[in-house]
Amino acid sequence: MNNKSWRGTVLFTIILVVMGATVGLKLYGVGEQTTAASSVHATSTAPSATPSSTPSATATPSASASAPAAAPPATKTVTGTAVDTRYGPVQVKVTFEGTKITAIDAIQYPTESGRDQEINSQAIPMLQQEAMSSQSAKIDTISGATYTSEGYIQSLQSAIDQR
Repeated sequence: MNNKSWRGTVLFTIILVVMGATVGLKLYGVGEQTTAASSVHATSTAPSATPSSTPSATATPSASASAPAAAPPATKTVTGTAVDTRYGPVQVKVTFEGTKITAIDAIQYPTESGRDQEINSQAIPMLQQEAMSSQSAKIDTISGATYTSEGYIQSLQSAIDQR
C-alpha cells in the first residue's frame, strides 16, 4: 500500500474509535461528565472553544433544577366517539396523565358472532399495545380486523382531540 492509502485507513479508524466512544458514553449516561471534563481540557488548549462549551454546561444544571419543582400531571379520562363500522360500533376510553396516554380501554366493539369475538379478542389488545407505545392514533391496522382497527383509530383520535 502507498502512503495515501494508509492515511485514509488510519483516519477512518480514528473516526470509528471516536464515534464508538461517543455512542458508548451516551448509552451509559456518562456523556455529561465527560463533556465537562473535555470542556476543561478544551479551555486549556483552545481558548476559542470556551464560549461554545460554557452555555451547554450551564444549561444542563438549570434544566435539572427546574424539573423537581414541576407539579405532577393531572389524570383525565376521555371517552372517544363511537364509530360505526360494518360489523358494529367501536369506542375507546383513554386515560391521560398530562399529555401521556396511560391506559386505553375498548368499551365497545363488535361481539355479535363467534368470529367477531375471535378476531377482536386478538385485535383489541394489539391495537392497545401499538397505541400505547406510539402515544398517538398513528398506528397500523391489524390484518384481518380492518374494520375494527379503523373504528378504534378514529375513536382514539377523537379522545385525543378532546384531551
